[in-house]
Amino acid sequence: METCQTKTYQIDDLQVIPEKQGADHYVKISYPFRYGRFSEIKSGNYTFQFNLNGEIKSIQGRGIGWLDAAEWLKRTAGNDWVYFAAGGYTGAFDFTGEYYVPCLPYDSNGIFGHNRFDSPEVTGAFELWDNLRLRLNDLETSRLPAAVADFVQRVVDMDDEALDLRAQMLHDIIGGPVSVLPPDTRHVEYDVIPLNIADGCLYNCGFCRVKSGHGFKLRKKGDINQQLHDLRDLYNKDLSNYHSLFLGQHDALFAGADLIEFAAIQAFEVLEFDRSFMKAPKLFLFGSVDALLRAEDTLFARINALPFESFINIGLESADPETLKQIEKPLSRDKILQAFNKMMDVNRRFPKVEVTANFLYGADLPDTHLPSILELTRNSLPHFHSKGAIYLSPLENIGPIPEVKTRFFDLKSLCRLPVFFYLIQRL
Repeated sequence: METCQTKTYQIDDLQVIPEKQGADHYVKISYPFRYGRFSEIKSGNYTFQFNLNGEIKSIQGRGIGWLDAAEWLKRTAGNDWVYFAAGGYTGAFDFTGEYYVPCLPYDSNGIFGHNRFDSPEVTGAFELWDNLRLRLNDLETSRLPAAVADFVQRVVDMDDEALDLRAQMLHDIIGGPVSVLPPDTRHVEYDVIPLNIADGCLYNCGFCRVKSGHGFKLRKKGDINQQLHDLRDLYNKDLSNYHSLFLGQHDALFAGADLIEFAAIQAFEVLEFDRSFMKAPKLFLFGSVDALLRAEDTLFARINALPFESFINIGLESADPETLKQIEKPLSRDKILQAFNKMMDVNRRFPKVEVTANFLYGADLPDTHLPSILELTRNSLPHFHSKGAIYLSPLENIGPIPEVKTRFFDLKSLCRLPVFFYLIQRL
């Protein structure tokens, strides 16, 4: 819950709170929750919240003209807007592991309903935001308290052009946009700082829509350090609201223990995660099957010793030979089985490391695909394991939605691991 706030200032019909404080750790909860330190302006039935740099962070409405009082719009560091939806999605927690479903302005969550950004309520909210910015720009701030005047000026400075520029700066620093975040970043509402320690991936599978198309290549330590110092300068005042790191791109695990440990420790120090308002720092990365299979215990021991709780997401995709051939993934069923077994072994032996796995879901996949997943996630396990989530990545053709939901719940009820859908979010 929001634990404290400073004085509220009234400017005509606007209520302005220059400093406000939310929760200092992420929780699974079924009503709107705000995290970190931020600023706020209330105008009529709408609440506009801003990060410590003055960038618009969220918009939430109530009453007539808004879809649901429990839902809100959130802007990412990559300058995308995400609609966090609660109502209308029966079993959202069962599908995603979260009470709120992030609905994105690009095609990645079709199973959860229509595009919220097409609704007049969301269009109207953005129009109100534009009007508020015009009002703030025309304010005579010389007679306002210093804290209010400073906050208003920061918001005015962060216009559309400035927000676009900051997103471009983020992408320039790390070498391009983050085409997809690991599904486990849902645990921190996708609020991660990205740091690339390698580019490309080993396989560039035929089915993949987020691949770079480039082969795997390590970044040098000097490049990693430069990224970190540039990121620190970019996030600036709002750095204290972050405590989680995404090591990219698509196969940071293959970079090996030395580079992973170096990057994580440097990030913890340079980005001052130990001074963050947010508690319990987390580390996220992708890994390939070959990266997992070649990794020795010393790698996981070193990750386990980092000042993070770490999540490693592995793309298994299928344990069915026919499906692997169809999706052009250059791996055998035997390797998939070995990787799954190693995932379970790592999860059992390293308390601060969780390895999760992705499998594909689509209407055009062979009939032998889903049974191959059950062979791993049910038949090979003697009991339910709470650690080691299974994510289903929807392909473009997932089939009729009612059938998708029925098959999903059938699979989820049989699996002896947590099962969720993977919602693609970029940065």
